[in-house]
Amino acid sequence: MDDKEIKDEQLKTKDDLIVNLQRAMNLKEDQIKTIKDSMNLKSQQIETLDSSLKIKDEKISTLEKSVELKGKEIKVLLDTRVEKSKLEEKDKEIADIQGKLEILQGELKKADEDLELLENENEKIRNQLAAASGSKIIDWTNIDISKSKILTKMKEILMNALHNVTIAVPNIKDLQHLLLYEVRSSVNMKISCYIDPGLEEDAELLEEFESLDNISIRMYEAKDRYVMDRDGEELLFAVIGNSEDNHLVIHTKDSKHVKFFKSIVMEGWLRSRKIE
Repeated sequence: MDDKEIKDEQLKTKDDLIVNLQRAMNLKEDQIKTIKDSMNLKSQQIETLDSSLKIKDEKISTLEKSVELKGKEIKVLLDTRVEKSKLEEKDKEIADIQGKLEILQGELKKADEDLELLENENEKIRNQLAAASGSKIIDWTNIDISKSKILTKMKEILMNALHNVTIAVPNIKDLQHLLLYEVRSSVNMKISCYIDPGLEEDAELLEEFESLDNISIRMYEAKDRYVMDRDGEELLFAVIGNSEDNHLVIHTKDSKHVKFFKSIVMEGWLRSRKIE
């Protein structure tokens, strides 16, 4: 390939990256709209709670005035030496009003707690909105995508294979999660992984997998990636990061994406060595 063809291929790759970024921007805009709708709903809920709080405050004020009035009536009754039964009746009325006042105060406290909860939720939504409105470039440095999620996705892709599959995992034990025995016998599988010759378990697994006519296994010592290339139509490529669950994962069915990463996929297979 001459320099012009290389430059053309690089330009095509950049164009593909621009298209992919545009799709990510559109997705972010949808997320922002959803968050804004959620904020509007929360704001309406807060307004409703505010109205409810005002009504309860008015009821409490009315009851307090009623208690004060009843107190004055009692004072008048005492001053005029009204019968004891009438005083007891007024005491009962006051106790009843005070009971209602306590209930309203409890409802007011609960409404205050609900309002505080809504305000906290609204703050979270505002923070999400601020984050979604920021850079459209995803920072993978601290994103957590676990090994189990990657292997689950690889198994899902593998079950749709028809002809040829290229697989890479850090360790032969990881292949147990992919259910290779359930793959169509017509599918040829090229597998790269690390195999510890000193472990009996690794030796037994190697013997089991090699007993299948459609599997070829090679030793790959780098332990740096997970790869699933299905029929050249679907690709998952995960690079292992510094922390246990930090993996940079690419999953695509775009033919240009798959073609671009094809050389990297094959590089791992070619660097692997045959097992004696």
